[in-house]
Amino acid sequence: MLRMLLVLAAWLTAAVSAQAQNFYEGKTITIITSTGAGGGYDVTARLLSRHMPRYIPGNPTMIVQNMPGGGNVIATNYLYAVAPKDGTVIATLHNAMPLHQVLDGNGVRYDVSKFNWLGSTGSENEVLFTWHTSGVKTFEEAQKKEVILGGTGAGSGIVIIPLAMNSLLGTKFKIVMGYKSSEDLNLAIQRGEVEARAFSMASVKGQRSEWVTEKKINFIAQAGSHRAHEIPDVPLLTELAKNDEQRDILKLISSPPGLGRPFAAPPDIPADRLAMLRKAFQDTLRDKAFLEEAEKLKIEIDPVSAEEITQIIRDVVNVSPAVVAKAKELMGENK
Repeated sequence: MLRMLLVLAAWLTAAVSAQAQNFYEGKTITIITSTGAGGGYDVTARLLSRHMPRYIPGNPTMIVQNMPGGGNVIATNYLYAVAPKDGTVIATLHNAMPLHQVLDGNGVRYDVSKFNWLGSTGSENEVLFTWHTSGVKTFEEAQKKEVILGGTGAGSGIVIIPLAMNSLLGTKFKIVMGYKSSEDLNLAIQRGEVEARAFSMASVKGQRSEWVTEKKINFIAQAGSHRAHEIPDVPLLTELAKNDEQRDILKLISSPPGLGRPFAAPPDIPADRLAMLRKAFQDTLRDKAFLEEAEKLKIEIDPVSAEEITQIIRDVVNVSPAVVAKAKELMGENK
């Protein structure tokens, strides 16, 4: 009898596995990106879409759908509440979304702790820089002179970081929001509409490396767990803190860069499909052809596992209420 039960259990397991393996045959997987076309998240998603299907049983088609707006909140809400939960939709979500949730940001209809994280292409520091014509070249000068800084929406790191700097560190950024995409902001700074912005270091190198080589920008500060090797003399936000309270708040504000460009599936997708997607994602990030194309596109790949991303998310969501309250108070003063 026991042998029969074991055989039956093995047969059922094999049948379920075969069903999962066959699910993606003839299917299309959509990668939602919360930014417009041409930005770092978009380019990374499209790169992944060209290689990841090889590692998914059934070799499905994979396409990218841009869903910008609301400071990346629209796409995040979509993945949480609207997207099919059958494994046919995944997304690369802006790394500021967990922080935006913790700070009770505008428009939040999602819970980052319930997403099924696949991993990340690698952590990346967020940098804040001024245009060469702004008259501000250093952090100290940014404390003395008003600089017009562009942003998308309140939920994005490119707005949260300068708001925190204004509140805690005394900078005088005048923040103009409403730009639809990162590329729109890049054009705006070249046209002289704004004089500064926050951007990931990886995006600076991948999309606007000439700004560095031609000395068109001045790095003011950076957010991350450690200084980026390309700009070792530029201070971290936490290093600019004047006391422990400021340091704790700025550490919270600096948490998004540790997530890099994370990818997630909606809540409640079948466990077997989630396991396949996670494995396929990590296998793709080690694929030779993928890495060669990433290098040509100037996209740095330093894989972060689903477990590591989940832990970072957990730490942000469970941060001290006192730190959250102070951060919310300070951010509210600048809205």
